[in-house]
Amino acid sequence: MKYYKIFLLVSSYLFFACSLSHQQVKTVRIQGSDTMLLLTELLAEEYMKKNPSVSIYVYGGGTSSGVRSLINGEVDICTASRNLTAEEVNLIAEHYGNVGLAIQIAKDGLCIFINPGNPIKDFTIEELKKIFTCQIKNWKELGGTDNKISLIIRNPNSGTHAYLKNYVLEETDYCTDAEVFSTMQDVINAVSENKYAIGYGGFTLKKEISNAKINGIDATESNIINNKYPITRYLFFYTIDNPKGILKEFIDWVLSDEGQKLVKKSGYLPLWEIQY
Repeated sequence: MKYYKIFLLVSSYLFFACSLSHQQVKTVRIQGSDTMLLLTELLAEEYMKKNPSVSIYVYGGGTSSGVRSLINGEVDICTASRNLTAEEVNLIAEHYGNVGLAIQIAKDGLCIFINPGNPIKDFTIEELKKIFTCQIKNWKELGGTDNKISLIIRNPNSGTHAYLKNYVLEETDYCTDAEVFSTMQDVINAVSENKYAIGYGGFTLKKEISNAKINGIDATESNIINNKYPITRYLFFYTIDNPKGILKEFIDWVLSDEGQKLVKKSGYLPLWEIQY
Protein backbone atom coordinates (compact mmCIF):
# COMPACT_ATOMS: atom_id res chain seq x y z
CA MET A 1 0.00 0.00 0.00
CA LYS A 2 2.89 2.37 0.86
CA TYR A 3 4.53 1.87 -2.57
CA TYR A 4 1.16 2.34 -4.26
CA LYS A 5 0.72 5.74 -2.58
CA ILE A 6 4.23 6.84 -3.61
CA PHE A 7 3.49 5.78 -7.20
CA LEU A 8 0.31 7.85 -7.18
CA LEU A 9 2.14 10.91 -5.80
CA VAL A 10 4.93 10.64 -8.38
CA SER A 11 2.43 10.10 -11.21
CA SER A 12 0.40 13.12 -10.12
CA TYR A 13 3.54 15.28 -9.95
CA LEU A 14 4.66 14.23 -13.42
CA PHE A 15 1.20 14.90 -14.86
CA PHE A 16 1.15 18.36 -13.22
CA ALA A 17 4.67 19.17 -14.45
CA CYS A 18 3.83 18.08 -18.00
CA SER A 19 0.68 20.20 -17.91
CA LEU A 20 2.68 23.26 -16.84
CA SER A 21 5.21 22.63 -19.62
CA HIS A 22 2.43 22.30 -22.17
CA GLN A 23 0.84 25.57 -20.95
CA GLN A 24 4.17 27.44 -20.82
CA VAL A 25 3.69 31.12 -21.60
CA LYS A 26 5.16 32.26 -24.93
CA THR A 27 6.46 35.81 -25.16
CA VAL A 28 6.67 38.35 -27.99
CA ARG A 29 8.42 41.69 -27.44
CA ILE A 30 7.60 44.67 -29.67
CA GLN A 31 8.99 48.22 -29.68
CA GLY A 32 9.11 51.20 -32.03
CA SER A 33 6.81 53.64 -33.77
CA ASP A 34 4.68 55.90 -31.58
CA THR A 35 2.35 56.35 -34.57
CA MET A 36 1.71 52.60 -34.43
CA LEU A 37 1.65 52.25 -30.65
CA LEU A 38 -2.12 52.25 -30.15
CA LEU A 39 -2.64 49.95 -33.13
CA THR A 40 -0.01 47.47 -31.94
CA GLU A 41 -1.41 47.47 -28.40
CA LEU A 42 -4.90 46.73 -29.71
CA LEU A 43 -3.67 43.91 -31.94
CA ALA A 44 -1.67 42.44 -29.05
CA GLU A 45 -4.60 42.62 -26.64
CA GLU A 46 -6.99 40.92 -29.04
CA TYR A 47 -4.49 38.20 -29.90
CA MET A 48 -3.80 37.47 -26.22
CA LYS A 49 -7.54 37.14 -25.56
CA LYS A 50 -7.67 34.43 -28.20
CA ASN A 51 -4.38 32.85 -27.09
CA PRO A 52 -4.10 32.96 -23.26
CA SER A 53 -0.72 31.20 -23.28
CA VAL A 54 0.87 34.11 -25.20
CA SER A 55 2.21 37.33 -23.61
CA ILE A 56 2.91 40.27 -25.93
CA TYR A 57 4.74 43.30 -24.55
CA VAL A 58 4.42 46.53 -26.58
CA TYR A 59 6.51 49.68 -26.17
CA GLY A 60 6.82 52.97 -28.09
CA GLY A 61 9.73 55.37 -28.15
CA GLY A 62 9.89 55.97 -31.90
CA THR A 63 11.00 53.96 -34.91
CA SER A 64 14.70 54.67 -34.37
CA SER A 65 14.47 53.40 -30.80
CA GLY A 66 12.76 50.23 -32.01
CA VAL A 67 15.45 49.59 -34.61
CA ARG A 68 18.18 49.88 -31.98
CA SER A 69 16.36 47.45 -29.69
CA LEU A 70 15.89 45.00 -32.57
CA ILE A 71 19.60 45.12 -33.45
CA ASN A 72 20.52 44.64 -29.78
CA GLY A 73 18.30 41.55 -29.56
CA GLU A 74 16.02 43.18 -26.97
CA VAL A 75 12.81 42.78 -29.01
CA ASP A 76 11.38 40.38 -31.57
CA ILE A 77 9.59 42.99 -33.69
CA CYS A 78 10.39 46.62 -34.46
CA THR A 79 7.34 48.65 -35.49
CA ALA A 80 8.21 51.34 -38.05
CA SER A 81 6.35 54.09 -39.88
CA ARG A 82 9.13 54.38 -42.47
CA ASN A 83 11.66 52.30 -44.36
CA LEU A 84 14.90 51.55 -42.56
CA THR A 85 17.85 53.77 -43.45
CA ALA A 86 20.91 52.40 -45.25
CA GLU A 87 22.88 52.79 -42.01
CA GLU A 88 20.32 50.76 -40.05
CA VAL A 89 20.29 48.01 -42.68
CA ASN A 90 24.08 47.89 -42.59
CA LEU A 91 24.07 47.54 -38.81
CA ILE A 92 21.65 44.61 -39.02
CA ALA A 93 23.83 42.99 -41.69
CA GLU A 94 26.96 43.43 -39.56
CA HIS A 95 25.31 41.83 -36.53
CA TYR A 96 23.29 39.06 -38.17
CA GLY A 97 24.60 38.46 -41.69
CA ASN A 98 21.30 39.45 -43.33
CA VAL A 99 19.30 42.63 -43.91
CA GLY A 100 16.24 41.69 -41.88
CA LEU A 101 12.66 41.32 -43.06
CA ALA A 102 10.09 44.10 -43.64
CA ILE A 103 6.42 43.11 -43.32
CA GLN A 104 3.71 45.58 -44.35
CA ILE A 105 0.82 45.39 -41.85
CA ALA A 106 -1.23 48.54 -42.60
CA LYS A 107 -1.38 51.65 -44.76
CA ASP A 108 -1.24 55.24 -43.59
CA GLY A 109 -1.40 58.76 -44.91
CA LEU A 110 1.01 61.31 -43.54
CA CYS A 111 -1.58 63.98 -42.78
CA ILE A 112 -1.09 67.72 -42.36
CA PHE A 113 -2.92 68.89 -39.24
CA ILE A 114 -4.42 72.38 -39.08
CA ASN A 115 -6.69 74.06 -36.58
CA PRO A 116 -10.37 73.88 -37.63
CA GLY A 117 -10.50 77.69 -37.45
CA ASN A 118 -7.75 78.11 -40.03
CA PRO A 119 -9.17 79.11 -43.44
CA ILE A 120 -6.17 77.65 -45.33
CA LYS A 121 -7.09 74.01 -45.92
CA ASP A 122 -5.13 73.02 -49.04
CA PHE A 123 -1.36 72.93 -49.62
CA THR A 124 0.97 71.90 -52.40
CA ILE A 125 3.99 69.73 -51.60
CA GLU A 126 6.22 72.68 -52.45
CA GLU A 127 4.34 74.94 -50.02
CA LEU A 128 4.71 72.37 -47.25
CA LYS A 129 8.44 72.16 -47.91
CA LYS A 130 8.74 75.94 -47.62
CA ILE A 131 6.60 76.04 -44.47
CA PHE A 132 8.56 73.38 -42.59
CA THR A 133 11.93 74.88 -43.64
CA CYS A 134 10.91 78.46 -42.69
CA GLN A 135 10.88 79.82 -46.23
CA ILE A 136 7.21 80.65 -45.62
CA LYS A 137 6.67 82.08 -42.13
CA ASN A 138 3.34 83.93 -42.26
CA TRP A 139 -0.15 82.74 -43.20
CA LYS A 140 -0.66 85.84 -45.38
CA GLU A 141 1.91 84.42 -47.81
CA LEU A 142 -0.61 81.62 -48.45
CA GLY A 143 -3.65 83.87 -48.68
CA GLY A 144 -4.52 83.78 -44.99
CA THR A 145 -4.41 86.31 -42.16
CA ASP A 146 -1.32 88.28 -41.14
CA ASN A 147 -0.18 85.87 -38.43
CA LYS A 148 3.03 83.95 -37.88
CA ILE A 149 2.88 80.21 -38.65
CA SER A 150 3.45 78.10 -35.54
CA LEU A 151 5.29 74.95 -36.57
CA ILE A 152 4.67 71.73 -34.64
CA ILE A 153 6.89 68.73 -35.43
CA ARG A 154 7.75 65.28 -34.05
CA ASN A 155 11.04 64.42 -32.37
CA PRO A 156 13.95 63.03 -34.45
CA ASN A 157 13.41 59.46 -33.15
CA SER A 158 10.03 59.44 -34.87
CA GLY A 159 9.65 57.59 -38.15
CA THR A 160 7.04 60.17 -39.15
CA HIS A 161 9.60 62.95 -38.57
CA ALA A 162 12.05 61.15 -40.86
CA TYR A 163 9.40 60.32 -43.47
CA LEU A 164 8.31 63.95 -43.89
CA LYS A 165 11.93 65.09 -44.05
CA ASN A 166 12.67 62.52 -46.74
CA TYR A 167 9.60 62.73 -48.96
CA VAL A 168 8.45 66.34 -48.50
CA LEU A 169 11.51 68.33 -47.39
CA GLU A 170 13.81 66.30 -49.67
CA GLU A 171 16.32 65.91 -46.79
CA THR A 172 16.40 69.65 -46.06
CA ASP A 173 16.58 70.36 -42.33
CA TYR A 174 13.46 71.35 -40.43
CA CYS A 175 13.03 74.96 -39.38
CA THR A 176 14.76 75.63 -36.05
CA ASP A 177 11.74 77.66 -34.88
CA ALA A 178 9.56 74.54 -34.73
CA GLU A 179 8.19 73.20 -31.44
CA VAL A 180 9.06 69.52 -30.95
CA PHE A 181 6.65 66.99 -29.44
CA SER A 182 7.11 63.32 -28.66
CA THR A 183 3.81 61.80 -29.75
CA MET A 184 1.18 62.33 -32.40
CA GLN A 185 -1.41 63.06 -29.71
CA ASP A 186 0.85 65.83 -28.37
CA VAL A 187 0.95 67.34 -31.88
CA ILE A 188 -2.85 67.10 -32.19
CA ASN A 189 -3.30 68.81 -28.82
CA ALA A 190 -0.92 71.64 -29.75
CA VAL A 191 -2.60 72.30 -33.12
CA SER A 192 -6.08 72.16 -31.58
CA GLU A 193 -5.12 74.87 -29.09
CA ASN A 194 -3.51 77.26 -31.59
CA LYS A 195 -5.42 78.66 -34.56
CA TYR A 196 -2.16 79.47 -36.37
CA ALA A 197 -0.41 76.14 -35.85
CA ILE A 198 0.39 73.44 -38.38
CA GLY A 199 1.65 69.94 -37.64
CA TYR A 200 1.59 66.43 -39.03
CA GLY A 201 1.03 62.80 -38.14
CA GLY A 202 -0.66 59.59 -39.19
CA PHE A 203 -4.21 59.36 -40.51
CA THR A 204 -6.80 60.33 -37.95
CA LEU A 205 -10.31 61.73 -37.93
CA LYS A 206 -10.12 63.40 -34.52
CA LYS A 207 -12.46 66.37 -34.38
CA GLU A 208 -9.94 68.55 -32.54
CA ILE A 209 -8.00 69.10 -35.77
CA SER A 210 -8.57 69.07 -39.53
CA ASN A 211 -6.63 67.11 -42.13
CA ALA A 212 -5.64 69.52 -44.89
CA LYS A 213 -5.83 68.64 -48.56
CA ILE A 214 -2.57 68.14 -50.43
CA ASN A 215 -2.52 69.14 -54.10
CA GLY A 216 -6.30 69.39 -53.85
CA ILE A 217 -6.72 65.78 -52.69
CA ASP A 218 -8.46 64.95 -49.42
CA ALA A 219 -6.78 62.74 -46.83
CA THR A 220 -9.58 60.16 -46.78
CA GLU A 221 -9.43 56.46 -46.06
CA SER A 222 -10.33 55.57 -49.65
CA ASN A 223 -7.78 57.96 -51.20
CA ILE A 224 -5.01 56.60 -48.99
CA ILE A 225 -5.80 52.90 -49.53
CA ASN A 226 -6.00 53.47 -53.30
CA ASN A 227 -2.77 55.56 -53.37
CA LYS A 228 -4.49 58.74 -54.61
CA TYR A 229 -3.41 60.81 -51.61
CA PRO A 230 0.09 62.21 -52.33
CA ILE A 231 1.79 61.19 -49.06
CA THR A 232 0.74 57.57 -48.64
CA ARG A 233 2.97 55.12 -46.79
CA TYR A 234 3.00 51.65 -45.28
CA LEU A 235 3.36 50.75 -41.62
CA PHE A 236 5.82 47.92 -40.96
CA PHE A 237 6.81 45.10 -38.67
CA TYR A 238 10.56 44.48 -38.96
CA THR A 239 12.16 41.22 -37.82
CA ILE A 240 15.71 39.92 -38.06
CA ASP A 241 14.86 36.53 -39.60
CA ASN A 242 11.85 34.86 -41.19
CA PRO A 243 9.34 34.61 -38.32
CA LYS A 244 8.86 31.18 -36.79
CA GLY A 245 6.69 29.67 -34.08
CA ILE A 246 4.55 32.06 -32.07
CA LEU A 247 6.08 35.07 -33.83
CA LYS A 248 4.92 33.78 -37.22
CA GLU A 249 1.51 32.84 -35.85
CA PHE A 250 0.97 36.36 -34.48
CA ILE A 251 2.11 38.10 -37.68
CA ASP A 252 0.03 35.76 -39.87
CA TRP A 253 -3.00 36.62 -37.74
CA VAL A 254 -2.34 40.39 -38.12
CA LEU A 255 -2.26 39.90 -41.92
CA SER A 256 -5.38 37.73 -41.97
CA ASP A 257 -8.86 39.10 -42.72
CA GLU A 258 -9.57 39.00 -38.98
CA GLY A 259 -6.47 41.04 -38.14
CA GLN A 260 -7.02 43.53 -40.97
CA LYS A 261 -10.64 44.06 -39.92
CA LEU A 262 -9.35 44.95 -36.46
CA VAL A 263 -6.89 47.38 -38.06
CA LYS A 264 -9.83 49.15 -39.69
CA LYS A 265 -12.08 49.03 -36.62
CA SER A 266 -9.25 50.57 -34.62
CA GLY A 267 -9.25 53.66 -36.87
CA TYR A 268 -6.17 52.69 -38.87
CA LEU A 269 -6.08 51.69 -42.53
CA PRO A 270 -5.97 48.05 -43.69
CA LEU A 271 -3.81 46.89 -46.58
CA TRP A 272 -6.89 46.37 -48.74
CA GLU A 273 -10.58 47.26 -48.78
CA ILE A 274 -12.31 45.18 -46.09
CA GLN A 275 -15.69 43.61 -46.76
CA TYR A 276 -17.89 42.91 -43.71
